[in-house]
Amino acid sequence: MANPGTPTFDQLRIFLAIVDTGSFAAAGRKLNRAVSVISYGIGNLEAQLGLTLFEREGTRKPRLTLAGRAVLAEARSVALGIDGLRAKVKGLLEGLEAEVDLAVDVMLPAERLAKTLRAFAAEFPTVQLRLHVEALGAVTAMVLDGTASIGLSGPLFVGVEEIESVSAGAVPLVPVAAPDHPLGRMARIAPGAGRDHIQLVLTDRSHFTEGRDFSVVSPKTWRLADLGAKHALLREGIGWGNMPLPMVEPDLVAGTLVRPGRRVADRPFRARGAGRLSPRRAARHLTATLRLAAHR
Repeated sequence: MANPGTPTFDQLRIFLAIVDTGSFAAAGRKLNRAVSVISYGIGNLEAQLGLTLFEREGTRKPRLTLAGRAVLAEARSVALGIDGLRAKVKGLLEGLEAEVDLAVDVMLPAERLAKTLRAFAAEFPTVQLRLHVEALGAVTAMVLDGTASIGLSGPLFVGVEEIESVSAGAVPLVPVAAPDHPLGRMARIAPGAGRDHIQLVLTDRSHFTEGRDFSVVSPKTWRLADLGAKHALLREGIGWGNMPLPMVEPDLVAGTLVRPGRRVADRPFRARGAGRLSPRRAARHLTATLRLAAHR
């Protein structure tokens, strides 16, 4: 059995142009080629593959054969791959980085982050992104050890010499509890009432926060490294704790969580980079848009 030959990229472009435009003449106009060149190119492609790709007899416009329809998807895949390769190389030649490693504070509202990253993907389609979502000092630790080139975290460790940081907005934190929790059932919260109940506390494993507590008022604590798990335990009435307001607003509206007292504390964010904030174009753009997102 004979093996098919290897078509050239130009032959595949001609094949796809005929499919997309509906005729050899229109394909020639699209590719700025003579019709004879188009006809010669598709003839060579059919010879290479050992298949007839178009029905030409008895029709004014070439129609794909069964074999032509079968190879169409693969031809498009190859063409897209080549176009992607060329776009990637063009970006590298122009100084655009191949990938960006981003670490963000878990307190940053997910909706803001998602919108920012969607815009980033549209602006820099050839740049790969590695996203890490961490708590407290873990973001700074990832920037310091080179795991992340950009970090967006809380206000900790502004004085770390190796880190340059700039203000990047804030998110309000509010204390919440389930409606059947003792604090949730109180019509009026006495000062210090939270000390008598389990406080769910977000923590991390970085050395920056080892042995340190932030906004902890109760001697009874459960410590979690995952904000989603903390949210779930709060809704179960296991304890009370501080949460970013955008994350719990639907619960407050639905009544699945309540606010014991009206205290609000802003959690400021800072965009961080090791040494200097990254001068590379995609990372610089992402830092700027993250700062805008955190301010909303």
